[in-house]
Amino acid sequence: DSAPVTSIDSAPVTSADSVPVTFTGQAFDTCEAPSVETMRAWRGSPYGAVGIYFGGRGRGCPGQRELDSGWVASVQAMGWRLLPVFVGSQAPCVEAPAKKPFAIGSDPWGQGTREAGDAVRAARALGLGTSSPLYLDIEAYRPGDAQCAATTLSFVRGWNREVRRLGYLPGFYSSADTGVRDIEAQRKAGTADLPAVMWFARWLGKPALATEATLAPAAWTPHARIHQYAGNVAESYGGHRLVIDRNAVDAPVARLTTVRAGSSPAFSTSPSP
Repeated sequence: DSAPVTSIDSAPVTSADSVPVTFTGQAFDTCEAPSVETMRAWRGSPYGAVGIYFGGRGRGCPGQRELDSGWVASVQAMGWRLLPVFVGSQAPCVEAPAKKPFAIGSDPWGQGTREAGDAVRAARALGLGTSSPLYLDIEAYRPGDAQCAATTLSFVRGWNREVRRLGYLPGFYSSADTGVRDIEAQRKAGTADLPAVMWFARWLGKPALATEATLAPAAWTPHARIHQYAGNVAESYGGHRLVIDRNAVDAPVARLTTVRAGSSPAFSTSPSP
């Protein structure tokens, strides 16, 4: 399903301000990008960032009727910060039945590389500039399946390497007990081409950014962790109801290629050291 990456094969142009920007605070994600009106109403919420499912053949809501470059510019101008999520191919032993049709094939590294090109094209189309994080979503898969884990790791590493080569920051979202545990084991082993940011899902009901048991305390620090600590929760602000996942964030957020005049961060954001 992936197009070749030849059309974006040249190295990115970098500039002095092309460095990651971090956000520290609360974020929500929801399957389909809400309307601009809903995002405006939700400025009264505790959340300062939003996860957007911007690409990938495995998205649960592929239509994304609201999500375009105009939406991105509008919500950023309101003060929102963005966490771009790419749901591409999935582990061959993925547990969710709806994700099984999107299993990684026989060339995991090549497939990861091609889908990284897809991700960067989609990010550019939305106005997400270089140094933005692109979070690869690998849903929970069967633990203890060594071959499945190896195939998935090859896909993830290929994706990471190409995303980096094209000037973006590879992030990784997965279940703490499957993808995150396996990537942490590879970090301890000194494996190359691992994610720069770790977004782990463990629905404890409260944030635990620094105390996730599957991660060494110093791993993915500073400013490189997100904890999805609750899921499928209904909340309403300003008369607009959404079903969301809740996240605690200390991690990079998107940098727009063009930011509307007069927009300014309303939450804690800063360039990464």
